[in-house]
Amino acid sequence: MHLRKLLDWKTALIYAHRWTGIVLGLVFVVWFVSGVAMMYVGMPRLSATERLGHMPPLDLSSARVEPAEAARRHQLRGPLQRVEMSFDGRPLYRFQGGAAVYADTGDTTGGMTAGEAVAFVQRWVPQYASTVRYDALVVNSDQWTLGERRGTLPLHRIAVGDPAGTHYYISEVTGEPTMKTDRRSRVLGYAGAVLHWTYFTSLRRNGPLWLKSVAWAALVGAVMTLAGLIVGIVRTRFTGHYRMRGGPSHSPYAGWMKWHHYAGLIFGVVSITWAFSGAMSLDYPVDFRNQPPTPAQRTAVSRSPLRLEEVTVARMRAALDVLRPSFTPKELDVLQFQGEPYFIGARPPAPYDYAREVGSNDERNQRLERPEHLIVAALRPERGAFRRFPDDSMWTIAKAAMPDVPVRDAAWLTEYDAYYYDQYGNRPLPVLRVRYADDYGTWLYLEPGRGTMTKQDRGGRMNRWLYHGLHSLDFPFLYRRRPLWDLVLIALSVGGLVLSASTLLPSWRRLARHVRHARRALAPARATTKAGTTKAAFGREHEAHEAN
Repeated sequence: MHLRKLLDWKTALIYAHRWTGIVLGLVFVVWFVSGVAMMYVGMPRLSATERLGHMPPLDLSSARVEPAEAARRHQLRGPLQRVEMSFDGRPLYRFQGGAAVYADTGDTTGGMTAGEAVAFVQRWVPQYASTVRYDALVVNSDQWTLGERRGTLPLHRIAVGDPAGTHYYISEVTGEPTMKTDRRSRVLGYAGAVLHWTYFTSLRRNGPLWLKSVAWAALVGAVMTLAGLIVGIVRTRFTGHYRMRGGPSHSPYAGWMKWHHYAGLIFGVVSITWAFSGAMSLDYPVDFRNQPPTPAQRTAVSRSPLRLEEVTVARMRAALDVLRPSFTPKELDVLQFQGEPYFIGARPPAPYDYAREVGSNDERNQRLERPEHLIVAALRPERGAFRRFPDDSMWTIAKAAMPDVPVRDAAWLTEYDAYYYDQYGNRPLPVLRVRYADDYGTWLYLEPGRGTMTKQDRGGRMNRWLYHGLHSLDFPFLYRRRPLWDLVLIALSVGGLVLSASTLLPSWRRLARHVRHARRALAPARATTKAGTTKAAFGREHEAHEAN
């Protein structure tokens, strides 16, 4: 009879659901609560607005070392990406890979001592210069710097001593500020991303362990919820009733478990999809991702590698002269486009507001207005500045990226589609979308404003729905109609919270009951052992007495 009960599939599902629920119930509660928080807050960060706000306008009057000479001197193989001013007012070349070389002396940016880091922050926030103090040397990252590149560690953590409880992190290696937190961003970051991603420092430092742990917890949670949904449907009497103490009921449960039963019937499906899509974001059970770019796709925009000898100080100064009637940029991006180098400068942001940056990880700071930018040809600055590359060049790139592949269709998009989009409107428009008839179903999005190319193929589009679609519910009919998206997501999260929280007290009671049973089962064994030990001791004493 007992074996037959164990082999019954419904009983097996009930036991599997019950015990995985006891283990993961609190985890699901945390995921639902923190998921709502993550709709509006992320991790703390040093914003681009603050970084640019402290940077002086680009001035190349003291530049003496050519970028090509700087690269040769320090054996840098990556291309030049940007020319900017350092925070101490010196022109600086930034190369791919993070290397930075001063344009006036050709020296790399040196490290920064603890005292220099304090002085740096005092200059950064002069209104709090008297309260700035050294807080700690972060050697192996802390809760807020887990994503730091190894080349920037260790970090000086400097406390500003302001009412917001601000900390700045300055790289001891590069001397650059890399992170900013304040009391509000730390609290919001913990309530959202840290809890939702299980982003605890000791676990997250072991990347593979963290990845596998969270992904498998989400997958097991999805299976657990599916088992519970099946049991809930099977045990519901949709046309009849159970005779319960409180009266007729469609559910065989009472109290908290009745809440859990009905919540599971209503919110079980969305809970399954959220758990499964969470696992998809971390460790793919099936590989749904874009295919790596082909050699043709990697070179379609640039056509040829950047020749540093063509990017000279004189040409950068000429580009600045062309831009100054419109604005003086704080940095120049260097772009190789169709075999020629170009400089791109953006209008500086509005004057920096320290108070505006408090809690800079919340939603009010997620939308970044696209600044006006102008492009200047490095080899022909006398032709003046322009705002976008010619439309014909986008067609040239589309053909070069997929040679000899038939085009299904092509269209200029002035609004986001289901795959090229951004909830906060940060991605540039218009773009040329070209769809190809290849085996992978490749789509290319070509943006003429900065000459960029974005790729989507069948695997990437599948992941867009299996992760972003299911996890964030960013379906076009929802995310383009806020606050409808907010209301739907919050309502479903509350339902999921009721579903998971309603098991906590019954789970505690069940565990306590099993502990009591275990103690009672062990009590006779302990008594027998104790009696046997006492009898043996008495026997030894008796033998000793007889011997005497």
